[in-house]
Amino acid sequence: MKKTAIVTGSSRGIGLAIARQLGLDGFQIVMVATGPQERNQAALDSLTALGIPCAYVQADVGVQADRLRIVSEAVCAFGRIDVLVNNAGVAPKERVDLLEMTEESFDRVVGINTKGCMFLTQAVAKQMIAQEPLDGRKGVIVNVSSCSAVVSSVSRGEYCVSKAGVSMLTALFADRLAGEGILVNEVRPGVIATDMTSTVKEKYDKLIAANAFPIARWGRPEDVAGAVSALCSDKFSYTTGNYIDVDGGFHIQRL
Repeated sequence: MKKTAIVTGSSRGIGLAIARQLGLDGFQIVMVATGPQERNQAALDSLTALGIPCAYVQADVGVQADRLRIVSEAVCAFGRIDVLVNNAGVAPKERVDLLEMTEESFDRVVGINTKGCMFLTQAVAKQMIAQEPLDGRKGVIVNVSSCSAVVSSVSRGEYCVSKAGVSMLTALFADRLAGEGILVNEVRPGVIATDMTSTVKEKYDKLIAANAFPIARWGRPEDVAGAVSALCSDKFSYTTGNYIDVDGGFHIQRL
């Protein structure tokens, strides 16, 4: 029986790279994105052209009904859920000084990045627990957070808080679900070259060139995808509660 992976925010960038790599690893893919399927058909077609079985779910992880629908449609399409990659996330619409940050921006970013991760994981974990295990375990959950979980950026404080919350969720769910045969780990990308970071490319280019940033170079979406793939395929000897920093290489540490 083939395994199934849900990848949120997978119509582009890091999420699409993760979906592609897991598909090449042999997983059936549930692509989750906020836009209608016709808007993201090219991304979906790029996976099916590689022979990857795919289903598409239009959903906003910040909305409860959508989160539950992701689970039900994944099970309807493929019968089970073996991997959840919580990749969907947003940045503030505008970078402003911490003293000027609005509650509206905070609620939006934390509601999607942290709350969405929390309650989608909860719903998927219940489905995994109810399933018969494959290869000796019920499932794998990987949270894609950010180096901003530990690196302060006062012009986008709500984003840093949201990703720090994802790191704690990783530890909490790792503790809760280890006994259920579900592994929970985290990947913390550094500065990854995607459309989300295109507007600040010049800024980070200067910081990296001056050795004034904790990341050595721009990473690629494929770097993050490789780390997620490794966590889902037992390429490392650990079991749960780890994170991987990604800045072009894997740096595995204990939470």
